[in-house]
Amino acid sequence: MQKPIYLHQDYTLNEEGYQLKLPLNLETIIPADDSVRLLSQFVEAMDLTDLYSTYERINTVSPRTLLKIVLYSYMNGDYSSRSMELNCKRDINFMYLLEGKPVPDHATFARFRSIHFAPCAKRILAEMSALLYELGEVSGETIFIDGTKIEACANKYTFVWKKAVTKNHEKLLIKIAALIAECEQLYGIQIVHGDTVRMKHVKRLRKKLYALKQEENIEFVHGIGKRKSPLQKSIETLEGYLERLKGYTKKLHICGKRNSYSKTDPDATFMRMKEDAMGNGQLKPAFNLQHGVDSEYIVWLTTGPQPADATTLIPFLKETEEYLAFKYQKIIADAGYESEENYVFLDQNQQLAFIKPSNYEISKKRTYKNDIGRIENMDYDEKSDAYICKNGKQLSFTHVRRSKSKTGYVSEKSIYQCEECKDCPYKKECIKGNNCKTPIEGRNKVLSVAKTFLKYREEDLERILSDEGILLRINRNIQAEGSFGELKQDMGFRRYLSRGTSNVLAESVLLAMAKNVNKLHNKIQKGKTGKHLFPLKSA
Repeated sequence: MQKPIYLHQDYTLNEEGYQLKLPLNLETIIPADDSVRLLSQFVEAMDLTDLYSTYERINTVSPRTLLKIVLYSYMNGDYSSRSMELNCKRDINFMYLLEGKPVPDHATFARFRSIHFAPCAKRILAEMSALLYELGEVSGETIFIDGTKIEACANKYTFVWKKAVTKNHEKLLIKIAALIAECEQLYGIQIVHGDTVRMKHVKRLRKKLYALKQEENIEFVHGIGKRKSPLQKSIETLEGYLERLKGYTKKLHICGKRNSYSKTDPDATFMRMKEDAMGNGQLKPAFNLQHGVDSEYIVWLTTGPQPADATTLIPFLKETEEYLAFKYQKIIADAGYESEENYVFLDQNQQLAFIKPSNYEISKKRTYKNDIGRIENMDYDEKSDAYICKNGKQLSFTHVRRSKSKTGYVSEKSIYQCEECKDCPYKKECIKGNNCKTPIEGRNKVLSVAKTFLKYREEDLERILSDEGILLRINRNIQAEGSFGELKQDMGFRRYLSRGTSNVLAESVLLAMAKNVNKLHNKIQKGKTGKHLFPLKSA
């Protein structure tokens, strides 16, 4: 006999006549080697005092349990708070983490990430790294650093460029200065502003014009056919200039040292992304994500607005010393991190640099080795402090040129110049620079030598060409670049889902922690725990 189906909101009415059989203990269904068990044990071993301190009152579900659920969702490539709520109702593994507690709604997970986890994200990541170090999974000696650009959750067409704003701001100041001069002549008032017009001068003029309006009892008119007084026109023009000046000032303040920002996420900076399938380089609002990898685990990370990697190294290493319980002695990075400032910092901080020189690949080419104009292909006379060119003439020291970088680092370059290059047969091959206004016939060879930089580069090159250096460079390609491959390809994360520096950092940390647990799980199951470096393949 066919069982009847009742069209009622309560579907349990249809269960009459048969019994749905479920095990009393759902935990028995979960395999013994499931990663959810490892995640639960790992989070239980972590000190989450900082996370608990963000709560004034803890509800039914504890912050530790919420962290487990969010991390497990990230481990499976699902980053939606609504999906987390749904999985807690349907997925046995999520029920296992929930421990019989009521299912939190999606808003609870969203608040957990932005309000509670974000303020202490760095300390929790440091706690995970410390635990991995205690387990012997992290060496604490060698760190591989690399960066990538992740697109921000922002409209790629609503951007503000600092250069354009600065240009318009300067034009506006000229107009305001002309208006001040006009008002001084028309109304007999005086505004002392010197060479530069500032906001206070505009407000002072505005105050005097309104005082003049009240004094002469002038009423403003509006509408078609009404004739405005000269004072009304001046005040309205000034009000328009003032609003524009406030807008430009605000935009410049938001930009700060950056060249641009997005209107939908002011913390995001427009960066040149990697080429798409059509070979087009894309300018998109993004964040520069830096990973520090040790033994395939992300032990530290930073997010920032820097479009290049060179300026990120020093702040990154300073944070590792501040948060981590151990100090790395060997720093391995690619050519994008090479700079004199970075070399000097690592030397002073008693850390060894294994940074690939920016000219490493090109220096192997024949054209580079045969370029007689390069300093590398000239002989140096230490006694006379001079370089000898191919024609046998000396390039003597003339002076020292100092320059300051955006970060405030002052570098020195020694300038060497040849006294006479008039009849040199190698002149066209030696002297480069077609944009110089002086014709090549009237020019002499000039060398700009950064001696400090070249000294550190030579030492660094010797290290990376050693057996240890080759091993570390290969591991950097595998581990550091591999971490981004896992992030983007395996976990499917290519664009941030939240806005603001704090929330972006929280997302990045959650991704790193989820990736670390997955990596630990795979290592345990494959019996590869305690291994820090991939060995070189034998021929």
